[in-house]
Amino acid sequence: MQTPRPVNDPANTVIVLVAIVLSALLLVGQALFIVPAGKVAVVTTFGKVSGGSRLPGLNIKIPLIQSVNPFDVRTQVRPEEFSTLTKDLQVIEATATVKYAVRSEEAGRIYRTIASNDRDIYPRIIQPSLLKALKSVFSQYELITIATEWNDISAIVERTVAEELNKFDYVEVRSLDLTGLQIAKEYRAAIEQKQIAEQQLLRAQTEVKIAEQEAIRYNTLNRSLDDQVLFKLFIDKWDGRTEVVPALPGSAGGTPPVIVGRRN
Repeated sequence: MQTPRPVNDPANTVIVLVAIVLSALLLVGQALFIVPAGKVAVVTTFGKVSGGSRLPGLNIKIPLIQSVNPFDVRTQVRPEEFSTLTKDLQVIEATATVKYAVRSEEAGRIYRTIASNDRDIYPRIIQPSLLKALKSVFSQYELITIATEWNDISAIVERTVAEELNKFDYVEVRSLDLTGLQIAKEYRAAIEQKQIAEQQLLRAQTEVKIAEQEAIRYNTLNRSLDDQVLFKLFIDKWDGRTEVVPALPGSAGGTPPVIVGRRN
């Protein structure tokens, strides 16, 4: 039969000290956590958000009571294929690629009201506002205008999406690219014909402006060519050997501008 160790046995003391140290290390390990770069953390106490967003680096929490929920605040890129109606009730299809980032200071509010993880942010915040803005903008323009002024329409859509999302201040829209516009074949021909007609009209307008400028220039030149100017121009060009000599300017009696004489 094994004899029990005394209470004050040194071996028992060592075991207790080791247990205390291990428990302390475990508690410290539970209390400390690191938030990686590009992320923030929302700390909850029994499921309720406690304090503001925890920034990257070493942070502390209450062990066994508080939990950590990370949110990515780096720029995210999500393509969204969509179809919508134009003002003249034509269907268009395209791809909207939105670049956005979660506002780090709003992570706690996002967790509390909308999404408890990164996966839910796009479908619950970005996508509804994006589709709403796309339908709102494209419904204001006819198909031919959308096709010929695609870059301008894209800029309007980007501003509308940003304004829609700024109502809630959850995320920041960095950019929005619209690509891959698809329209029916019969409307492509009509759009091409309109573009050709617009180019021809622009060319004709340019030619008219050039002709008007030339007419103004020649009219101004004609008004400036009096006898003295013509005499000066003749003298500048005369080689000294020709028998054609201009009459002196200012001659009375309607003398012709030039006289013809013979050399001696």
